Amino acid sequence: MSTREEIIHLGDQLIRDKGFNAFSFYDISKKLKIKNASVHYHFPTKSDLGLSILDDHTKKLHELIEGTATKSPMVKLNAFLSIYTKIKSEGRVCLVGSLATDLNTVDPKMAKALKVFANEILEWVTSILQEGRTKKVFAFQESARTKALMIISNMLAALQLSRLTDEKDFYVIQQTVIKDLKS
Repeated sequence: MSTREEIIHLGDQLIRDKGFNAFSFYDISKKLKIKNASVHYHFPTKSDLGLSILDDHTKKLHELIEGTATKSPMVKLNAFLSIYTKIKSEGRVCLVGSLATDLNTVDPKMAKALKVFANEILEWVTSILQEGRTKKVFAFQESARTKALMIISNMLAALQLSRLTDEKDFYVIQQTVIKDLKS
């Protein structure tokens, strides 16, 4: 892994552990045992780092969407839910959930990139649900977009609330999402 990639990886972890405004380039340089100037060489500003982290997540999302494009709606939904399962296993919160709390304090370019990323997730989940409804795999009363918003917000909240409640609560919520679509 290159120094640039290490900085992106650690920055991502710090955002999801502490929040964007709660760490500095000094924290990164100390942890990676590099000079602060090395961090600034790759990322002149913290917003540049944030944009690169969002870009990295966007690329991974596109790979997941493309990799599941020919799969069934249930496989696609499980692929979406597996993102949160992985985050839960890492003991973190998701990037969108973490950065959303900092939306009013980040650079406007970063805020715009976060909104674009969140909307891409919403559009993907909406399309999964619409396809599932059309193929009679899923049944729900709401519009596909409304149901997608409900599922995404449930998963975002499940990651955060299960840190405060019982660890099993995350999995209960996740299974309820699936069960509700099959009713």
